[in-house]
Amino acid sequence: MYGPIVAIVGRPNVGKSALFNRVLGIRYSIVEETPGVTRDRVYAHTDWNGRAFTLVDTGGIYAEPEWDSISKMIIAQTDTAINEANVVWFVVDTASGLMPHDHDIANLLRRSGRNVIVVANKAEGACYDYHMEFYALGLGQPCPISAIHGTGIGDLLDRTLEFFPVISPRDDEGEEETGEIKLAVLGRPNVGKSSLVNSILGEERAIVTSLPGTTRDAFDTPFIWNDKQFVIIDTAGIRRAAKIDSRVERYSVFRAIRAADRCDVALVILDSSNTPSSQDARIAGYAEEAGRGIVLVANKCDLIEGGREGRTHFERHVKRRMAFLPYVPLLFVSALKNQGIFHLIKTAEKTALNHRKRIQTSILNEVLKEAQFRVPPPQDKGKQLKIYYGTQVSTKPPSFALFMNYPELMSFSYRRYLENALRQSFDFQGVPLRLLLRKRGLTGTREGP
Repeated sequence: MYGPIVAIVGRPNVGKSALFNRVLGIRYSIVEETPGVTRDRVYAHTDWNGRAFTLVDTGGIYAEPEWDSISKMIIAQTDTAINEANVVWFVVDTASGLMPHDHDIANLLRRSGRNVIVVANKAEGACYDYHMEFYALGLGQPCPISAIHGTGIGDLLDRTLEFFPVISPRDDEGEEETGEIKLAVLGRPNVGKSSLVNSILGEERAIVTSLPGTTRDAFDTPFIWNDKQFVIIDTAGIRRAAKIDSRVERYSVFRAIRAADRCDVALVILDSSNTPSSQDARIAGYAEEAGRGIVLVANKCDLIEGGREGRTHFERHVKRRMAFLPYVPLLFVSALKNQGIFHLIKTAEKTALNHRKRIQTSILNEVLKEAQFRVPPPQDKGKQLKIYYGTQVSTKPPSFALFMNYPELMSFSYRRYLENALRQSFDFQGVPLRLLLRKRGLTGTREGP
């Protein structure tokens, strides 16, 4: 989805956040001369030479913690980042030279088994030749850079790409994908996420209690259904930011949102015994913004009062609250009584297939031509919008480039009309679509909501 993960680690104040910002091209992480400014892991997505990857900034590692509990959390977060990473950038400081703490971190990285590049930062001017002393860390050739001035960054990124998995030219075609389907279970605390995971797996994989917040981390569990491979990701309950009162919970929520980034389909769990809330809509919005497939799951349907009428009443509330997701199916299940689980997995599988679906260009343009014939595009001050042709540029989510004469004339309502035309013709139930508006003959792009 966002490709491999590159984690930046090192002692405090060696320039990790400055390097993070330099690669991204924006001031994303706070940079100060005071050690310990960065505490939580910070994730951002970028690319180099056409390869997308996720960059992770981490807090500085002390050999002997000076902040007690806070430093322990920083070390724990850094350790998690290392375990997630495909490549680790071990940042050292050529201005201050090789320090004892650098050897301690090098030993930690050797034990991790990860691919490590020693990044000798602040290698500008007279300090450039000092990077050679970092060979003593035993982690290979140091890569001299200056995060402040931007020198050496291209060489560092080129070396990093050598450690990335090789991508087959057919990896994104979607026509012959046989990989596993990842399902992330998202929702507010105590809506029955872990119970649903246990029901799907047929075992007590997750701890279930009546107390909210029992699950604190996102964990992946593979399973097979109808001879197809799935991975289900149980996550912590996501509360409103104002109600998060501990660092552990903040970390848990962050991991839950990260699960939405890396799944194929987000199962957004609702408590059907209560009216859907604005927080339910926010959680579904996370998945939509990440471009994931979505299935709304009304759990505890056995507790709905009024039978069919009660379900209809709940469904009306969901449609009102989730008006921005008219294309998403709503299913009623009971994890406790194993009701509706078969239909849920079947729907999730269909949504995952829609998420990776690819449309032939000729067929796509027939639909666009017919849509323009039925409802002509908007015009303004004598200018008539005309869509010449379209092509699908990517999957997960399905994204389409539309080439036209005046992209600025594309209204929200007509864009939504085109999106609905694509959904009706190609059955894109459960997945967001991205429409990229391009002026013919130019490379500038405007992306639809």
